[in-house]
Amino acid sequence: MRIDVLHGPNLNLLGTREPEIYGHTTLADIERALVDLARGLSTPDRPIDVTCFQSNHEGALIDRIQAGAAGNIDAFIFNPGGYTHTSVALRDAVIAAALPVVEVHLSNVYARESFRHRSLIADVVRGRIIGLGAQGYLLALRALIGADGS
Repeated sequence: MRIDVLHGPNLNLLGTREPEIYGHTTLADIERALVDLARGLSTPDRPIDVTCFQSNHEGALIDRIQAGAAGNIDAFIFNPGGYTHTSVALRDAVIAAALPVVEVHLSNVYARESFRHRSLIADVVRGRIIGLGAQGYLLALRALIGADGS
C-alpha cells in the first residue's frame, strides 16, 4: 500500500510557528514518525510505503494529487493548511483523484476563528482528524491501512 502525505502552506514552519497552537513537533518529526509506523506495520506480503510532500503553493499540491491518482498512490493523508477554507481547486483535485483521503488538522479548528470552521473538502474525504496534534497523522495512517479491506 502506498500512501502520500500532503502538507499545505506554512506547515514547513512547524515547531517554531505559533507553538502555543501547533506545538514544538517539527514537520520532519511527523514525517519520521509516519515512516517508522508504516515500517512497523508492514509485512512481507503487505508492505506499506509512505511518502511526504509539503508545499506553500496550491498548484504544486494539485499536481501531486493528480500524479498520485495516475496510478502510483493508494490513498492520501492531507493537511491542506489554510487552503482548507479557501480552495475549490484542491477540492476538485480530491474529487477527481477518486482515492481515499483522510483530512488532518493539528489544532482544533472549531476552537479557533470562525473562518476555520469550514472545510471545503470535508464532505469529499473519507474522514477527518482534528485537534490531536501530530498524533492525528498517525491515526490517519492507521485508519487508511484498515480502510483497504483487510
